[in-house]
This record gives sequence, C-alpha cells and structure tokens, in this order.
Amino acid sequence: MTLVGQKAPEFNSMAYHDGKFKKVSLKDYKGKWVVLFFYPLDFTFVCPTEIKGFARAEGEFKKLNAAIVGASTDSEHSHKAWIERDMPEIKFPILADTNHHVARSFGVLKEDQGIAYRGTFIIDPEGFIRFETVTDLDVGRSVKETLRVLQAFQTGGLCEVDWSPGMENLNKKKK
Repeated sequence: MTLVGQKAPEFNSMAYHDGKFKKVSLKDYKGKWVVLFFYPLDFTFVCPTEIKGFARAEGEFKKLNAAIVGASTDSEHSHKAWIERDMPEIKFPILADTNHHVARSFGVLKEDQGIAYRGTFIIDPEGFIRFETVTDLDVGRSVKETLRVLQAFQTGGLCEVDWSPGMENLNKKKK
C-alpha cells in the first residue's frame, strides 16, 4: 500500500547527527523538503555506498531546500561507532529506529528480521509524501534519481519521461 499523497507519519527519534546524539522529529523540517531514506543495517556492504552517495550530494539537496535524513533499526550508538570508524563525512542525521516504529509506520519494516527495506521518501514542505520507492535488501538505490525526482517535483508542473533539470515541463511547452 502506498503512502504517496498522504501526510507523512510523524516521528520523534534518537539520532546520531554530526557528532552528537539528539532527538530528531519530522517537525524539525517544517517548510523544507525532506528526503528520508531507510537502509537495513550498519556495518554492511551496500549501505555505506548509499549513505556516502547521499553525503556527496548533500550540498545539492540543500540548494533545493531539502534535508536528508537516514534511518535504520540500529541504535544511535551503533550509528556513532560506524560513522566515526568508516564515514566521518556523514553530517545528516541517522535515526535510531530501535523500536521499529518509524520503519513500520512508513511500511518498510521487514518484520521477520526486524530491519528496514531500502525505502526512499520525498516529503514536501507541507508534510505530504510525494514520492516513495522500496526495494529489497541486495540492491542500492540511485541518489541521482532521487535528486532528479525532487527537482521535477519542484518545477510545479508535469514532467515527461526522462525529464531532467533544464528541460521545460509539459505545462510550459503547451503555452
């Protein structure tokens, strides 16, 4: 069941963020676009490639008034150990969804293992989910595609197949 078009579920979770433990809430990002992505586990193989990919693109997301928030069912202490050891460049918050509430409310919890599928959600400044994609554990997502989709939504118009930044949307082509 899709969450697209619905208000994003609220969360208020502990996170590891830029060297500190802190509570992070969706309300903290009111008026901003939010790219919330879930990943299965810390200290794995595919996950760091995705997290580092989002870190490399964080500046581009910020220019678009978008915040990146990562999440897994690991603890904030696990996030801290992993980021300090392997990924000091990560500056965005990583939620510690140890009670599985956030993953379950977004429909990405793999119940039999207590971990999250690879879910990506774009939430607009009013708190509505505009985009979601969920994949199984073995294949990483495309940060470039997430950025492209965000840019397409921000045109405010209809974007055709393979639309990319710099192209007109269909609303402008008809005029």
